[in-house]
Amino acid sequence: MDYFSESLVSGNAIGACPLRAHVDRRLTRFSAGATAGVLAVVLLIVDVARPLGLGLLGSQVAVFAFTAFVSFHWSLWARIYARFIWPRVGAPTELEDARPHRFAQFIGFVITALALTLFAVDVDVAGYGLTALACALTALNASTGLCLGCKAYVLIRRTQSA
Repeated sequence: MDYFSESLVSGNAIGACPLRAHVDRRLTRFSAGATAGVLAVVLLIVDVARPLGLGLLGSQVAVFAFTAFVSFHWSLWARIYARFIWPRVGAPTELEDARPHRFAQFIGFVITALALTLFAVDVDVAGYGLTALACALTALNASTGLCLGCKAYVLIRRTQSA
């Protein structure tokens, strides 16, 4: 039995998901790439198809919120990854702490929720700016693996413990 199977079936008590505290690095990069794609489409269409653009932005806000506040593993991008990609690439050899990634999702939630609000009240320049910022940060993460939200989490934790 592998790590995932053992940790899910061992013991009789039903508790929190044992994998909630850890995440596959490949999943986080896939999620960032998918998010960057959605946000790029929003930037392209929000001016010409406003309801569709705002709907897409709102759906990404919801994905960020779910991932930040509930679980990375049950988010939309994780479900797609688990269904179509994970069977082809196999189980990860190591997992990372999920807290920095969930904090980065929280930052994404705040930025995109603010962008959606600004678009809704016709402050489009600021809405474009925040959406472009979120798109750039997620594209950076997807392409290089550099998660600035994760780095911010580590710095905040370091200053709190000092």
